Amino acid sequence: MKFWQKIFTYHFILFVIIFNLGGVFLIESMHSLSLDREIERGLSEHLSIYSGMKLIGKYRMNYDEKFNKDMLSVSMRDFLKSVNDEKIRIEILDRYNNTVFSNLNFHVSKEREELKNPYVDKRKYVIRDVDDKTFLFITNLLDAGGEQLKFTYVRDVTYIYEDRKKVYYFFIKLDIIISIILALGTYILSKRITKPIDKLIDSIQIIENGNFSERVNIQSNDEIGVLSNHFNKMASVVEEKMNQLKKNIDEKQRFIDNLTHEIKTPLTSIIGYADFLRNIKYDEDAFSKGLNSIFKQGKRLETLSSKMMELIIFKRENFVMRKENIKNIVMEIKEVLKPKLKNKNIELIISGKDMEIVMEKDLIENLIINLIDNAVKASSDNSKIYLELYKNSNPIIEVRDEGIGIKDKDLPKVFEPFYMVDKSRKKLSGSVGLGLSICNEIAKIHKAKLLIESKVNIGTNVKIIFD
Repeated sequence: MKFWQKIFTYHFILFVIIFNLGGVFLIESMHSLSLDREIERGLSEHLSIYSGMKLIGKYRMNYDEKFNKDMLSVSMRDFLKSVNDEKIRIEILDRYNNTVFSNLNFHVSKEREELKNPYVDKRKYVIRDVDDKTFLFITNLLDAGGEQLKFTYVRDVTYIYEDRKKVYYFFIKLDIIISIILALGTYILSKRITKPIDKLIDSIQIIENGNFSERVNIQSNDEIGVLSNHFNKMASVVEEKMNQLKKNIDEKQRFIDNLTHEIKTPLTSIIGYADFLRNIKYDEDAFSKGLNSIFKQGKRLETLSSKMMELIIFKRENFVMRKENIKNIVMEIKEVLKPKLKNKNIELIISGKDMEIVMEKDLIENLIINLIDNAVKASSDNSKIYLELYKNSNPIIEVRDEGIGIKDKDLPKVFEPFYMVDKSRKKLSGSVGLGLSICNEIAKIHKAKLLIESKVNIGTNVKIIFD
């Protein structure tokens, strides 16, 4: 069963139950009140007639007249003529249930419950159906000349029950009409209330089919509106994660493609020279040249495998961090790089104050050496490289050169494995294009970020910004 159908069914059933129970209770309460009023009226009339009969009996007995059954019957007829009420029925029986007087126009048994052991000062009443009518019977004892007679007042209360039937008929018609109106109204409202949920389901199905940019447009301040907002946030996160996953997959595929290419080139040279040397007669120059090429390409493969291992280790290992003086580390690095700087007559200028940073010393050394090495490769002879240490809310290490620079279109790609801005430099230096990828991994381990700014033929500025 759909949600709107549940809303419709439960509301409709609940209304029908409550409305009908309430209606029945109201009708029965009104009927009970009307019946009570009629009983009170009957008791009042019974008392009035009964008192009248007692007064007549006393009056006649005061004149030494014997107040017998015949006189009582005549007096009763006279009284009924005087009140002139056709609804009043009187039945007077002796102690053997023989009729003394009766104006009942219907047959009723004389073995009735209220006729058994009646009282003088206490009245019994009962409501009884006779044929197709309903009557109120009120009975007590009447003293007539020393004889105890059973005095019964009978009143027709059929109209009260007929009124109840009429009210029930009217209520049933009203119930049907209201139920139809309610069913239509509840159907429309339940469809309207659940319409946003249908939109949400449609959007979920669209996302299931791969369209992660789908969003729900529900303008509401209720729980469904809150749900749609959270759904949109969730969809945004899913879309972001899927895009990131796709990007990672693309990067991994590009990494594999580049790695295959990087391995294939030296292997082709090694295999080619080895095959060449195998199929020619010994020639010292040719053998020397071939072996030299094999050695260089083998070293290139060794460098590639070493760099690949570094990347793998950086991603898997948990490094122990300690506070280190970065100024001391930088001065040590300058000594290590002196031969490389001297080859191109490049001056490394270090400035800044002592700073302590939580780090893994060997990794930070590797990171700074890579950055300076890249600066040396990009710089011309007799130029300068600047290394500055300073704080700008966060500790910063900045390496700046006056080299060839990087084009704007290449800047977003410099951290990709195997990417090289200057392809010709790759051949000259034997580089495999993993340097900045390794630098980026080291920065991530230290929760730092690398920021690169560069202008072609002006130079490149790389900042390591620590948290």
